[in-house]
Amino acid sequence: MKRRSFLTGASVGGIAAAASALSAPAIAQSRVEMVMVSTWPRDFPGLGTGAQRLAKRIQEVSDGRIQVQYFAAGERVGAFDAFDEVASGNAQAYHAADYYWKGKHPGWAYFTSVPFGLTENEMGAWIHHMGGQELWDELAGEFGLKCLAAGNTGVQMGGWFNKEINSSQDLKGLKMRIPGLGGDVMAKLGASPVSLPGGQIYENLVSGAIDATEWVGPWNDYFLKFYEAAKYYYYPGMHEPGGYDSLGLNKAWWDKLSKSDQLLIKACASEETDFMMAEFNANNGTYLRKLTQEHGVQLREFNDDVYDAFGRASAEVYEEVRAHSDLANRIHESFAKARSDVGAWMKLSEGAYYAQRNRVLGL
Repeated sequence: MKRRSFLTGASVGGIAAAASALSAPAIAQSRVEMVMVSTWPRDFPGLGTGAQRLAKRIQEVSDGRIQVQYFAAGERVGAFDAFDEVASGNAQAYHAADYYWKGKHPGWAYFTSVPFGLTENEMGAWIHHMGGQELWDELAGEFGLKCLAAGNTGVQMGGWFNKEINSSQDLKGLKMRIPGLGGDVMAKLGASPVSLPGGQIYENLVSGAIDATEWVGPWNDYFLKFYEAAKYYYYPGMHEPGGYDSLGLNKAWWDKLSKSDQLLIKACASEETDFMMAEFNANNGTYLRKLTQEHGVQLREFNDDVYDAFGRASAEVYEEVRAHSDLANRIHESFAKARSDVGAWMKLSEGAYYAQRNRVLGL
């Protein structure tokens, strides 16, 4: 019995020792390093803090097994260098607005937001249920990337102007910071679009290097202090009605992840999309009051003449995009069908409800 007990004990001890010897290397091998760069300033409310929150969340949900090292714009590479940094494999992920890459292919713009495009609710329908993600995968794959929605800012403001915009003629000669296809629309109307990362807009607006700028909405714009350089704040923005942020991942790195790690990252990105949108909605009203009541900002609505001009110019821009390539044309056609189908429903549902609720309550 003693011999049997000894052998049993020895066997258990041997198994435990073997398990111990194997567990350390196994744990070490399962650790994943993830460098994330972004196009946003560090700690910038909404966009910057959202990207930082996503990086932290991925690490937390994985119990630290996925180690995320986050770099804000300029800390590792410049804001607009994030794409190449990840596509090359020097970093594993970026957080950005994919319309920044439209110079590489115009199809990228559709996966942030485009003129007369989709709202946040409509974007979700297109991406998740109407073929949008598959087209995004096809486009991103051509550049060695995999992209996921990871934030949304909702319907954006039309921008800050140093003069009133009473007709489309007032846009001629205007130097305006506006990226994506929205910038192309402004160019059609005689403006000079400029693409600048968020951290450089204020200095250019104050110095007069640009005459106008769009950014996001009252919450973000308040912290960039645009009210110090321009007093006319226009709405609504035709250029970005539901701007998705993107978690862009190096595809070779992504493909090597386990399915569970891929699902974990997808879940964190999806959570951030919902959380960021809610955060913008919670803050924009408060900061709009601050801008108008504390800083004398004058709120203006683009009139029908200006909006009709935006519409005509947008139609020209879209024809040029469709002529670019088969993929660009397929992206546009898929987007346009979603805008028609989902938009018709939203007009009868949310649109009609907002109009009647606000009328009754005097909002």
